[in-house]
Amino acid sequence: MPRVSRVVIVGAGAVGTTCAYTLQISGTARQIVMIDLDTKHAQAEIMDLNHGLFFTPPVDIRLGDYADCKDADIVIISAGAKQKPGQSRLDLVRQNVEICRSIIANILQHTRDAILLMVANPVDVLTYVALRASSLPPERVIGSGTVLDSARFRYLLSRHCAVDPHNVHAYILGEHGDSEVAAWSISHLGGIKLSHCQKLCSHKCSDYDREAIVEKVRQSAYHIIEAKGATCYGIGLALEKIVRAILRDERSVLTVSRLVDGYCGIENVCLSIPTVVGRNGADRPLSAELSPREQQALQASAQTLKKVIRDIGV
Repeated sequence: MPRVSRVVIVGAGAVGTTCAYTLQISGTARQIVMIDLDTKHAQAEIMDLNHGLFFTPPVDIRLGDYADCKDADIVIISAGAKQKPGQSRLDLVRQNVEICRSIIANILQHTRDAILLMVANPVDVLTYVALRASSLPPERVIGSGTVLDSARFRYLLSRHCAVDPHNVHAYILGEHGDSEVAAWSISHLGGIKLSHCQKLCSHKCSDYDREAIVEKVRQSAYHIIEAKGATCYGIGLALEKIVRAILRDERSVLTVSRLVDGYCGIENVCLSIPTVVGRNGADRPLSAELSPREQQALQASAQTLKKVIRDIGV
């Protein structure tokens, strides 16, 4: 019998369950195992998901424990303290670092073969914590990073320029948070550099217009959390894309968070850069021709994260 793909999700909150839902309706994974301290809540979520199996590709969704990580292809870590309205992602760090270390220790009791995919915030810091705590190869410990931020960026550009989001290629780099960097210099619409499109566009966009778009990207999560308590649909779809790229060895270019050593002069920190993602995880970064200003902003973003890492003593 061919090997069945298994994804374990640690944390059955809004993000974890929405991730399970997107994996279910896409048919990306054949087995989905959920782990949560609140087993009653997790079982109710699983029951709700299973009631929809008539409408989706076949998938086995069940409650499990860390022993189920043994044969997992990917372990998604979404468990952590919830971000509160007005609270930055970095404010969460101390509380979630200890949770992360505990989860990693439990996983390593049963496997060193699964790819670890960190989602809990602050995702870049926790990806670094998971990497150091696990001692796994850097390509096998990755974070969701700015995959969702880049999707938000593309969506806003598509609305502004009145084109299909699928024809927009643009990336948010660096921290998944307030210091993230919009890589305007490598942004394209239908293969045409955005800088060239601007000359032909009736909008006559200014630097102010650009900054307004980036600010909307940065503030999106805060607005959603303030209004409804959590983000889930966008990140659920982003996680499905990452998982699909790994399980199907798609070699997709995604801005996942991974250990950076030597990229734009940045070393020993996890943050998001364009990366080829496939069966081995975050296989290799792509060297982007960023402007000097963008390189400086990316380096500043790295320093923001490194300061947090130093402060928590990792």
